[in-house]
Amino acid sequence: MRGKHVLITGGTGALGRAVCREALARGALVTVPYVVDAEAEALKDAGITLVAADMSDEQAVSRVMNDMPALDVLVHLVGGFEMGPTHLVDLAAWRRHLDLNLTTTFLCCKHALARMRQSGYGRIVTVGSRAVVDPMGEAAAYSASKAGVVALTRVIAAETKGTAITANSVLPSVIDTPANRRAMGDANASAWVAPSSLARVICFLGSEDARDLRGAALPVFGQV
Repeated sequence: MRGKHVLITGGTGALGRAVCREALARGALVTVPYVVDAEAEALKDAGITLVAADMSDEQAVSRVMNDMPALDVLVHLVGGFEMGPTHLVDLAAWRRHLDLNLTTTFLCCKHALARMRQSGYGRIVTVGSRAVVDPMGEAAAYSASKAGVVALTRVIAAETKGTAITANSVLPSVIDTPANRRAMGDANASAWVAPSSLARVICFLGSEDARDLRGAALPVFGQV
């Protein structure tokens, strides 16, 4: 990834910070959009270009990508998770999942593709979930939206066949983040996926070494 211009959305989160560190270690030039000032503080001295932008706003997405000197790699990490029995999920919660997990993926991939097609090169990495292949109860909106992310990524892989642009997804199980430890306790945390481990998989998919992978959905389940 040395010298590649890499956009990492959701880069201020626990997984995002790990991906930023890995990409920087591989010599990438990293740009991270952010919404909350306080969340960007940890990245200010890391040699990262920080840009205030909401990835659910198409104009902001377009601006961020077109302002970059080049866009070689898109790592799209923006997403969210809520649980609830399907018969109790209200329409607002359903739409919130689709917007946060799927619509942001569409907007970022759409505008990244436009730039990558101009240059003739690109890597797109999206984040699905184990719930795509092993759906669990009380996660209808989450599972459906993440399944949409994987399907969209495979569509892009089909559209870019025969080019130097690739699109792949990772399917993590529970990631060992402070938020997940607060929500679920840490008794089983040693079996979860370490952010640094998942970051290495993501950066592999964003590298030249993954040029022959297209439309893959790689399971990263840890020991769960």
